[in-house]
Amino acid sequence: MATGGLSAARLRRMHDVLAGHVDNGELPGMITLVSRHGDVHVDVIGTLAMGGTAQMERDTIFRVASMTKPIVAAAAMILVEECRLGLDEPVDGLLPELADRRVLTSLESQLDDTVPANRSITLRDLLTFRLGIGQLMAPPDKYPILAAATEQKVITGPPDPTSMLPADEWLRRLGELPLMYQPGERWLYNTGSDILGVLIARATDQSLEDFLRDRIFEPLGMVDTAFSLPAKDVDRLATSYMPNQQTGELEVFDTQNGMWAAPPPFQSGAGGLVSTVDDYLAFGTMMLNQGRYRTRRILSRPSVAAMTTDQLTQAQKAVSGFLPGYFDNLGWGFGVSVVTGRDTPYATPGRYGWDGGLGTTWATDPAEDLVAVLLTQRAGFPLVSKVYQDFWTSVYAAIDD
Repeated sequence: MATGGLSAARLRRMHDVLAGHVDNGELPGMITLVSRHGDVHVDVIGTLAMGGTAQMERDTIFRVASMTKPIVAAAAMILVEECRLGLDEPVDGLLPELADRRVLTSLESQLDDTVPANRSITLRDLLTFRLGIGQLMAPPDKYPILAAATEQKVITGPPDPTSMLPADEWLRRLGELPLMYQPGERWLYNTGSDILGVLIARATDQSLEDFLRDRIFEPLGMVDTAFSLPAKDVDRLATSYMPNQQTGELEVFDTQNGMWAAPPPFQSGAGGLVSTVDDYLAFGTMMLNQGRYRTRRILSRPSVAAMTTDQLTQAQKAVSGFLPGYFDNLGWGFGVSVVTGRDTPYATPGRYGWDGGLGTTWATDPAEDLVAVLLTQRAGFPLVSKVYQDFWTSVYAAIDD
């Protein structure tokens, strides 16, 4: 048995299973990290690009996409602790664009077929994605509200920093649209985190990146986490790929000198960060240690507990999610999903984390004293990604105590 209560033989098997995905051409490379009882195991596999010779390294940089969300949620909780924001206070004061909302009478309604919102949007709504507007798992022209949001460039698909509007203009356009549902009615993905980033910037009179750097990145030693890459680090960025929807063949989504090579016009709290495996380990370890990292306290223990407690009602779960049944054994806290039922060997109740649609995943499991991170740059939906599934199955299969 390896230190940390993990089987050395089973960690080798995890390497063989995941290296098989690289060997058969599904993706160029990946980095895996499993930390249990503080003992860290890192495996670096493959190359930075398909057909390339430059090898993945432990400090390779990845676009972590929606793994930005938990970090931005933690930043918001810092401001709650300092009494600069209130969980259940309306955000109208700092975000007047979201005041006096109108709500569609139904999702199929035309944009002028609305009723007044029952109440204002709160910070809790943003953190739990219950603000009343967000991404729908539907074609962009299926409903009038989706067509309008797509035209206005306010509800987008995969992360693309170069296509985003400046924050104030983005929020102005979003504020001109009615809500899809009443505030607090149901969970709708993604948009709440982008609004949250704007709120943090306005509450602190700093850019979102500056506040994250001051209060999270520097205290945790996350030296490679940012919304863009300095020129000196571009060659450390893995090439990003996305399968063609018709053929399944991998196509380049972003290159080293592409969308993250310059500061973006909008620092996306929903999916804009790049990071490394050790940087994200630091964040995951801070959460595991209930807000403390080494000698620094980033968040209080009660704040971490609130973030990682399921905030959704059963009625909300019944009408929300990516797919039917998505929330059968999952919940949502503040910026993280929370496991509520053991339907697989690796679904420990109380485990929390989130995935990035460009090929990354993280979870912290307090019951197992475990943090695990997988970084690739092959885009995919986590629920159907064999790479994700094999990684998480192998992590928990390696537990040997």
